[in-house]
Amino acid sequence: MRLTAAVRASARDPLLQVAKTALATIVAWIVCDLLITDGPPPVFGAIAAMLVVQPSLNQSLTKGVERSVGVVAGVFLATGMGVVLGTSSWVVLLAVSAALVLSWALRLTSGSGIQIAITALLVLTLGASTPDYATIRIVETMIGAVIGIVVHLLLVPPVALAPARTALDLLGEETAEALERLADALVSRKTRPGRLLLLHDARRLHPLRDEATEAIDAAEDSLLLNPRAARYRGELGALRDTLDMLNKVGTQVRGMTRAYVDHYDEGVREEPLVVGISEELRRAAHDTRLKLRLAVPRTSPDALDDTQPALTEPLDTSAPQGMRWVLVGSLMEDLRRIRHELGADGRGGQGHSSSSD
Repeated sequence: MRLTAAVRASARDPLLQVAKTALATIVAWIVCDLLITDGPPPVFGAIAAMLVVQPSLNQSLTKGVERSVGVVAGVFLATGMGVVLGTSSWVVLLAVSAALVLSWALRLTSGSGIQIAITALLVLTLGASTPDYATIRIVETMIGAVIGIVVHLLLVPPVALAPARTALDLLGEETAEALERLADALVSRKTRPGRLLLLHDARRLHPLRDEATEAIDAAEDSLLLNPRAARYRGELGALRDTLDMLNKVGTQVRGMTRAYVDHYDEGVREEPLVVGISEELRRAAHDTRLKLRLAVPRTSPDALDDTQPALTEPLDTSAPQGMRWVLVGSLMEDLRRIRHELGADGRGGQGHSSSSD
């Protein structure tokens, strides 16, 4: 099972990505073979094209630069050592070691470092008896990298917004459900295992938030240098704003749940103010879904029956009994912050109030 997980991805790459990589490799081989008639097969050009075709144009350009810099540096390193020390086996090993140390000293990326070492090894072993081998390999690599970028541009660079929408929708729905679970808990009796399960469920927001952040970062990367970027900038901005809102609301939900578990009192559910807080949490769940639908309209097939904001004016009631004010005060403050994030502050509406003598 572990071996399988190490060599298999959780999801397949898009078929278009596979087709673009194959096409770029084939075209690079053919073009290099036509332009460079002498010497060995154009392996460097084909490999460069294969590596350059990445999921986003920004990554493709980065790979192209990384590959080209690695080849040029490797060629110069191997040529210099070959002229001074010859092409013996120990010189080849020394050149590979020197390439790795040089890349480490210059803080180059791992891809550039490995490319320098591989190029130095090939130049000293395969090109020792071939005139102009080093120069030809540089030209060949440049051609392959350019072809890879051109193929990537011509075959519609992908925009990774769909995974971002899906991840954000999952986070938003789980946030709304966490609000509803807490609302139910406040007005019902909960055993200790039930309270701990409530806290465990609230903590699920952490990994969902991280997944949504990674998905939106990937979507932003796919728009860098993308000719279709202007069309999606507004949506990406809305996704980031919604993620920020959900992150802040989730922080308050976890805090409220933690306070509920730490200061649990079976009689607290009888407090009129707690009943009002429970109702406001349900309304907050509704407004969370409403904002989510506005930001991610296509990933949630279920429609809201009520599309109007539901949060009301601040609660007004007398102080709770005994030490319950610790829990109630904490819940009220976190609820205030949730209201602020959902834009309920200052909005008109009928407030809920309860009082006692």
